[in-house]
Amino acid sequence: MGLSPAQLAGRSIGSDFSGKDGWSMYHGSEIPGFPRHPHRGFETITLARRGYIDHSDSLGATARFGEGDVQWMTAGQGIVHAEMFPLVHANTGNHTELFQVWLNLPSTSKMVPPHFSMLWSEQLPHVDPHDSVGTEVVLIAGHLEGAAPPAPPPDSWASNPDAEITICTINIAEGGRWQLLAANAGLNRVLYLFSGEAVSVAGELIQSGQAIQLEPSAEITLKNDSGAAQLLLLQGRPIGEPVAQHGPFVMNDQQQIRQAMMDYQGSGFGGWSWRDDGPVHARDTGRFARYPDGRVLTPGVTETAE
Repeated sequence: MGLSPAQLAGRSIGSDFSGKDGWSMYHGSEIPGFPRHPHRGFETITLARRGYIDHSDSLGATARFGEGDVQWMTAGQGIVHAEMFPLVHANTGNHTELFQVWLNLPSTSKMVPPHFSMLWSEQLPHVDPHDSVGTEVVLIAGHLEGAAPPAPPPDSWASNPDAEITICTINIAEGGRWQLLAANAGLNRVLYLFSGEAVSVAGELIQSGQAIQLEPSAEITLKNDSGAAQLLLLQGRPIGEPVAQHGPFVMNDQQQIRQAMMDYQGSGFGGWSWRDDGPVHARDTGRFARYPDGRVLTPGVTETAE
């Protein structure tokens, strides 16, 4: 079901933070999403928890993913992509819920060739940790009790074992608990409660929408006494380099930012071959990923070349 012009009245398309009608950040005059835009110098890890995302990029790749899938994209030297939220249901709501984690690249990898890969929901480990109650952990990056998701892209900071990158969601039922084991010193470790009323973290109660930074070398007890809850865990070793960020570019200094802007204005990071700035697949299209080399992947089993 589309949105009438009246529902868009009073919004600043592309920079809408109004909360009008219960939602914000509507980009696109007909289909919501983020029409074509550039990136350089870092990675986007998109956790599509609910709904679908239609991806198209300057490499010629395209995809539809969602309902638990994860797209991991290394922008590297530069890529342009669109992320649109297709209205797949004609007569009911089209709800979309996602996280997009920005993961920096070290200076040695900021200008690597761009790359994207799909981690289908069926490939992600769902772990019931030992000595936990009512707890399930879904791994996007990292290891837990012998389980691991597909490997990150080869030039990712997460591909360096010394970085100890962990990204996961934690589902805790009412009355559930989990002893989060200690990690090595020097890591950053953050928990974000995105669903549920409140969770006790090492005896401190955090409310919905709050995040807490943890001491990585300490074991942490999570307890939930007030309804089902879901948390996002982000962990990793800092790269230890200067960070300069401007909009969609993350580099090491301002000169590199200026160069990124000039390169994008001059080359378009490879151009744009799609029919419009926000391509959307047909409503009945299933989940798939078509890579620049012609491979087509769908969840589970198939790989074909065109």
